[in-house]
Amino acid sequence: MEQKDDFLKEVISHAKEYGFVFPSSEIYDGLAATYDYGQLGAELKNNIKNYWWTSMVQMNENIVGLDAAIFMHPTTWKASGHVDAFNDPLIDNKDSKKRYRADVLIEEHIEKIRQKIDKEVEKGKKRFAEGFDETQFRATNPNVLRNATKITEIEDRMRETLENNDLEGVKKLIEDLEIACPVSGSKNWTEVRQFNLMFSTEMGSVAGDASTIYLRPETAQGIFVNFLNVQKSGRMKIPFGIAQIGKAFRNEIIARQFIFRMREFEQMEMQFFVRPGEEMKWYDYWKEYRLKWHKALGLGDENYRFHDHIKLAHYANAAADIEFNFPMGFKELEGIHSRTDYDLKQHEQFSGKKLQYFDPELNQNYVPYVIETSIGLDRMFLAILSASLKKEVLEDGSDRTVLKLPAALAPYKVAVMPLTKKDGLPEKARAIIDDLKFDYNCQYDEKDSPGKRYRRQDAIGTPYCVMVDHQTLEDDTVTVRDIDTMEQIRVKVSELNGVIRERVSMKTLLG
Repeated sequence: MEQKDDFLKEVISHAKEYGFVFPSSEIYDGLAATYDYGQLGAELKNNIKNYWWTSMVQMNENIVGLDAAIFMHPTTWKASGHVDAFNDPLIDNKDSKKRYRADVLIEEHIEKIRQKIDKEVEKGKKRFAEGFDETQFRATNPNVLRNATKITEIEDRMRETLENNDLEGVKKLIEDLEIACPVSGSKNWTEVRQFNLMFSTEMGSVAGDASTIYLRPETAQGIFVNFLNVQKSGRMKIPFGIAQIGKAFRNEIIARQFIFRMREFEQMEMQFFVRPGEEMKWYDYWKEYRLKWHKALGLGDENYRFHDHIKLAHYANAAADIEFNFPMGFKELEGIHSRTDYDLKQHEQFSGKKLQYFDPELNQNYVPYVIETSIGLDRMFLAILSASLKKEVLEDGSDRTVLKLPAALAPYKVAVMPLTKKDGLPEKARAIIDDLKFDYNCQYDEKDSPGKRYRRQDAIGTPYCVMVDHQTLEDDTVTVRDIDTMEQIRVKVSELNGVIRERVSMKTLLG
């Protein structure tokens, strides 16, 4: 765990040093759990958005985009259940005075047991080598079976207590498992209580209940209340989807682990409207589609896993997370939920307006069911940044810090460098950038030795470096260096655009 904590610190340090992420309001000593994306962070973030939007909207003719307002009529949140049910079960340790989400404490305890199982499996692999059958080992090894039974028993108790809002039962489970505070090491816990996560504010000049509105805790409701507007104006036929990228706000008590859990964050959500009865088919479809989208980035298939929800949200009949192996272990990256017809029916009831679809094939009206895919953009940013940050020892014994980002997402696609600041080389380098900048985000870099410049571009994840030297002036060729292999090839300036495009195009991820 200590190694993982150290690596997260490295990621945070690298993000600040190279202009990816800064603590917000840092000159005033910052504001807890809020961060600003720097010049390179903003570029990477936009590229992630573009990858998601292209995959969702551009590549699917039955999915369209939306950009709904952050402020919504307050009854929206009554209808959605957020006013009454958007709570976290919180527990305090009396000795450390630290506050925790009770369900997260239990989930982290379960994860430790899972790690014991994984260690047992690793031992088996070493012992039996090529003859190792992992499936059979997991089904027969007594230590694995004992720990698997423990996990099932804990998950069953956790599900039952949370679904019944049995807060005393949740505390009893924490006590029975002898879960200690990670800070104080003591098991001296307060009662568990619920805490609503919505930020409220007043609209207009008069304060009071009548003017209380909320900062949206999710972007999905903006899609639901616009269901008919989009369907009718876009002449959409079911099944169809509405996608949206936008800010959401949650008054998280335990906002921590860098940009993983913040109070102001960005979501990329798509609500897919389907015929009642067909939701499980589409649920399975979107689980597979979304996992493929993640794996296309090449961050390592072993870093992803599905986790079915123990406690289903009040609107769901099926829910799973795509978890990613972050520096702090496997955590939720994206959720895929079968929301049934809960949302549209609630808004029908509270607004008094019909939110139904006339299906010409069935010749009937119905309230559609919904499959949701919801991913945290900031978490996606952290997943990509942490999985891409590498330290390499080179053949000559020196080392380099390199950010092996998926090339299509890199902030700068190419850095153009004159070998020296004289003999017309800077002018030639500028001319090359002027030609490339219509297609790619480029950086001009003439300071320091070529070696130092290469290292600087390695650290920010620039796929290609182009060196303009004296030979360029003679035969119009340049040296192109690849970030991954560090190999250098000679290319004609006229062919440069094509060489770069082959590697950095969004098609490399979407094809």
